[in-house]
Amino acid sequence: MRRIFVLLWLSILATAVIGLFWYNEWIYSLPTQVPVSYKSVLPGEIVDVHRTRRTKENPLFLHFFNPDCPCSKFNMPHFKSLVTQYIDRVDFAVVVLTKKVYTEKEIQKKIGLKIPIWFDSSLATACGVYSTPQAVIIEPGNKLYYRGNYNRNRYCTDIKSNYAQQALETFLYKKNQIQFSQLALKAYGCPLPNCTQQ
Repeated sequence: MRRIFVLLWLSILATAVIGLFWYNEWIYSLPTQVPVSYKSVLPGEIVDVHRTRRTKENPLFLHFFNPDCPCSKFNMPHFKSLVTQYIDRVDFAVVVLTKKVYTEKEIQKKIGLKIPIWFDSSLATACGVYSTPQAVIIEPGNKLYYRGNYNRNRYCTDIKSNYAQQALETFLYKKNQIQFSQLALKAYGCPLPNCTQQ
């Protein structure tokens, strides 16, 4: 009898663990709700990033990041690989969006990169970002070139859907502009702190 009870208990526990895993997979596959006050910013529009320090001729790649968001943690290896690969031709910066207080050094340690860290939530509004992680590429002249996801897979392991990298390469190598699918342009991940959902 005791053995049956233990097996039953282990079965319930295993079912609960599988259920939690499935639930988390399902939750992160849903798009982030659009905030009530959201104002879309389209490619080609001028965005207000004049406060930022950057090289005039390089595009600016903004990584919108919340250190407490699981999705931001999942894509960190991919973001780091982009920085390593393109740092000589692209100005990278991390825009931290969280209610918690972090220092620049704490964020640099968390991400393992010594690149500029900005704590300016107004950049999210200026670029039309309402979820983390999101990638934004701004052309010299402060025109929005790309705003969207890194990949359709939250771990950024699907090479065919490396949207942010594709946009960056299209800009750098002067290729024809790619028409991205909704998976690239619709926000997935953690809503920004202080966002009011619809």
